[in-house]
Amino acid sequence: MGSSATGEYYFDSHDGLRLFSRVYAAAADAPVVLCLHGLMRNSRDFGELAAHLSARYRVIVPDLRGRGLSARDPHSNNYQIPVYLQDVLRLLAGLGAARVSVIGTSLGGLMAMLLARMHPGLVQRIVLNDVGPEVDPAGLERLRGYVGRQAPVRDWPEAIAQVREIYGAAWPGLSDERWRSLARLSYRANAAGVPQVDADPRIGEPLRGNAAPDLWSFWGALARVPTLAIRGAHSDILSAATLARMQREKPDLKVLTVPNRGHPPLLDEPQCLAGIDAFLAEG
Repeated sequence: MGSSATGEYYFDSHDGLRLFSRVYAAAADAPVVLCLHGLMRNSRDFGELAAHLSARYRVIVPDLRGRGLSARDPHSNNYQIPVYLQDVLRLLAGLGAARVSVIGTSLGGLMAMLLARMHPGLVQRIVLNDVGPEVDPAGLERLRGYVGRQAPVRDWPEAIAQVREIYGAAWPGLSDERWRSLARLSYRANAAGVPQVDADPRIGEPLRGNAAPDLWSFWGALARVPTLAIRGAHSDILSAATLARMQREKPDLKVLTVPNRGHPPLLDEPQCLAGIDAFLAEG
């Protein structure tokens, strides 16, 4: 295990995988924010938000196993939340982070809820980005249809086109430059310079083999955990009905709906930055 001044931290998982995390430095004793990315995403998604938060917080942003600079797992059945949580707990222990606020996008939000349920002394507050205790079946089928099944691309223009095809409905109105930057977050060039999705395609296999999670029993256990729920106004993962039930069962839930966004908001939207800033400052 070891860290460097560049904000890169490598550690070994319980089963011997070399895993990676970015660490954005405020003072070492600053409050800690843990950012957990979505299913086929990686730590680079949080680059802008983490840099923004790092003026006040120590921000820890891992690549979950199989993504980014973390090793691919030879056993695809390990691409499941209980294993990811083991990795995250090992990461936090290695970095000496005993109390964290968690910002979780999609899969990362499910992980945040489970972390808070199983380790209540660890999680101070939670930001759920477009996910809740119940996943909309329509969105789940969309994910099952494309995750790990994208056709190979030959160059960066094809990578950009593929990202736009997958996310165009969720993120309307983005500039060409923003789509180029999103492609660079989603793909990594191989030794021949050809972009490849920066995640093991086999991550999708457990998703297709398992039922959608039902975490309503966990939701009730989070009554004392301050929580901000962010929803894209057109999300097909976090339905308006699910969000309404979340509010009924947790009356102190703070809610932010992001217009002109599907699943998930990018978290660089001005209202997201302001909402997250205000929510974390309450802690």
